[in-house]
Amino acid sequence: MTAPLLLLRNADVHAPEALGHRHLLVGGGKVLWMGTEDPGLPAALGAEAIDLEGRRLVPGFIDGHVHVSGGGGEAGYASRVPAPLLSRYTTAGVTTVVGLLGTDDTTRGPAELLSHVYALREQGLGAWGYCGGYHVPPATLTGSVRGDLVFVEPLLGVGELAISDHRSSQPTLDELLRIAADAHVAGLMTGKAGIVHLHLGDGARGLDLVRRALDASELPPRVFQPTHVNRRKALFDEAIDLARRGCHVDITAFPVEEGEDAWPAHEALLRYLDSGAPPERVSISSDAGGCLPCFDAHGRVCGMDVGHSGALLETLDALLARGLPLERALPAFTSNVADLLRLPGKGRVAVGGDADLLVLAEDGRVHHLLAGGVPHVRDGAVVRRGMFER
Repeated sequence: MTAPLLLLRNADVHAPEALGHRHLLVGGGKVLWMGTEDPGLPAALGAEAIDLEGRRLVPGFIDGHVHVSGGGGEAGYASRVPAPLLSRYTTAGVTTVVGLLGTDDTTRGPAELLSHVYALREQGLGAWGYCGGYHVPPATLTGSVRGDLVFVEPLLGVGELAISDHRSSQPTLDELLRIAADAHVAGLMTGKAGIVHLHLGDGARGLDLVRRALDASELPPRVFQPTHVNRRKALFDEAIDLARRGCHVDITAFPVEEGEDAWPAHEALLRYLDSGAPPERVSISSDAGGCLPCFDAHGRVCGMDVGHSGALLETLDALLARGLPLERALPAFTSNVADLLRLPGKGRVAVGGDADLLVLAEDGRVHHLLAGGVPHVRDGAVVRRGMFER
């Protein structure tokens, strides 16, 4: 679909830094111009003008941990989660996703993952992915991590490789270092992120394997990105220490019950920022499409939920309700993710950047959403749906 020429008037722009009142001209999938004075375009250009009436305009969210082909499978074949449909992302403010495999990297493989990445691209979303899954050796298309990252354009790194979890393949230090080294070298060869996105279970070993990898190798700390770091409070403290060493850590916006030994995503980000750890080394993702199981003492599923991208907007609302300024909250959903994943043009509102733009309604919901300059949500209503959505 061709991106139209749009003049967005009277936006309160957070890019993510607060820029204040701006008008924006969008065309060809890019932000063409931004300024404080209405440009008064000639009618012959055919630009459609949309008055945002002072609403907040921010970068579209980058959801860096999504089961785009569906997750689950821990409780039998019927527990395989279906793939999320397009509007489940766009109505949550998401314009870019990074897809991955989880526990089931056997019946769901990298070819299926990649087909869903391409399908989302065809429907207008920014979409990338990781090779591998929970287990060692990583599931690949070419037979190697390095081959996948060098020859398959959408693949940015390895993930989600599981550690400190009874569902993992219990990787050794040497195995982790070999995978991380291949990802890093492939990143050097291609300009890609070349990271290892690490699933953290609730095991007592926590992040010990990552600390040992940093101590035992010359690999840059940025290669290791642990996720779900807020699932235990002690684990979160470990993650903050790793961020100080140079790792990028990812908070998951999953539900947390009162009294549970975990931090809700908004509380985790507030604690991270208050700790003095580098603010550019933290992100928040949703685990959309993934199964969120709980296990009994024997490792059997005793309950489950399903992740959804809407948890990102819920987390942002909670952060703002706690008094965190919007410009301090946004990087964890936008620019921090784009910088780690080396996605130029994403995560910021800037002239020449991609027109992935989210306009927030007064109640915090999506008022407008443009992905690649194409409207997906207008006035709170979905105007572009996936092929099999009604």
